[in-house]
Amino acid sequence: MVNQNGQGGSALGRGYRIGKLGVSLMGSYLGYQAQNLLLGKESQPQRRAHFQQAASRRVRDELGALKGPAMKFGQMLSMQTSFLPEEALQELAELQMRAPAMHATLARAQFKSALGKYPEEMFREFDAEPFAAASLGQVHRAITFKGEKVAVKIQYPAIRSAIENDLTLLRSATLPTRLTGHVSTAVLDEIARGLLEETDYLHEAKNLEYFRAGLGGLPYITVPRVYRELTTERVLTMSYVEGESLSNWLKRNPARDLRNLVGVRLCEAYETQVQRLKVLHADQHPGNYLFQPDGRIGLVDFGCVKRITYDIVELRRCYDQRSWRQSEAAARYFLAMVYGKSVPYRRARKILPLLEQWLDTYRPIGRTADIVIDFGNRSRLNPAAKEIKRQYQRQILQDKLIDPEYVFVVRADMGINHLLSELGATVNVSEIARRVSAMPAPLP
Repeated sequence: MVNQNGQGGSALGRGYRIGKLGVSLMGSYLGYQAQNLLLGKESQPQRRAHFQQAASRRVRDELGALKGPAMKFGQMLSMQTSFLPEEALQELAELQMRAPAMHATLARAQFKSALGKYPEEMFREFDAEPFAAASLGQVHRAITFKGEKVAVKIQYPAIRSAIENDLTLLRSATLPTRLTGHVSTAVLDEIARGLLEETDYLHEAKNLEYFRAGLGGLPYITVPRVYRELTTERVLTMSYVEGESLSNWLKRNPARDLRNLVGVRLCEAYETQVQRLKVLHADQHPGNYLFQPDGRIGLVDFGCVKRITYDIVELRRCYDQRSWRQSEAAARYFLAMVYGKSVPYRRARKILPLLEQWLDTYRPIGRTADIVIDFGNRSRLNPAAKEIKRQYQRQILQDKLIDPEYVFVVRADMGINHLLSELGATVNVSEIARRVSAMPAPLP
């Protein structure tokens, strides 16, 4: 069963839609290859671009309609600039800010079921048309009776059950790899925890308040204020944050210095979360940032956060000094930090040669004190370095080295690097890390 908002009512229904999409894409691909056999080579590049765009649009529309984890997967795909063609990236980027919205009547009903009254009874003004529609809910502009501009996020109906259904599909699909130990139940449990946590807007309200206080020392970062009296598990009311998407902000052709300044600020905010707050905004895709002409940044959507239990400064010291070379005890200490204490040391130690090769490409010994990265140079990693990275990732999977601790940390790292790449910023990442580590003591 599929409702009017595109969410499958059961695991079977959502699985059917995803399977149907795969069959449809396969048919389109076979048609594209048949054209290549029958038509001349001169028009092949145009046919390839047309196929990639049409297929990517179909994927975008279906993942956006399914919402939930399926849409989040599409958002993650949209940040794979090193692997996907430009046509695919352009289509998938739409998932960062816009999904099919639910009907205005249904949104009103959802609001009333959560707060007991219709929106027009709770606000002086309420815009029935959402200005943002994402994976779990959509956001409306409103004005309180005190004249304050707010953003009201209303959760899609039955989205939690849709997520649970998708998780059921995921557990079924990964059964062979779980039996072999290549994907652990703990990893799936961590994914489930993060996704289901996002459906509780009261939990997100707590996250907002924590980050608003914790990032308060960064005057260029704006985190919304929560209106508790207008917030429940399924409706979240926040102060309205001004700004525009990164893509629209970049269309203004901001000066190189301004792009670099924003890049520095993004890195400083990220380092503050990792080093000082020990809590990380784990959904760092462009749709959760708002940019202003003077370089100020709004950070929104705190449904998915990750509490960090390891010492990032100590981990970086080990990387920079190649501490595992010092002794067997040092190697055991480092590998336990990276891959978890449950992984046998002898198995984990096999990854070190590939890890060293990868580190030598972007964090070589002797340059660790001043690492300036031009994120706009997408070819800064040569093909050999990219191949080393692929081998490293393949070896981690093969040797069952995936630690649940890092599932959302890796997602966040990928997101912030994508933001900096789209921004085209040049940033001294080491200087920022040192500066943040020297900041006053963080909040309790």
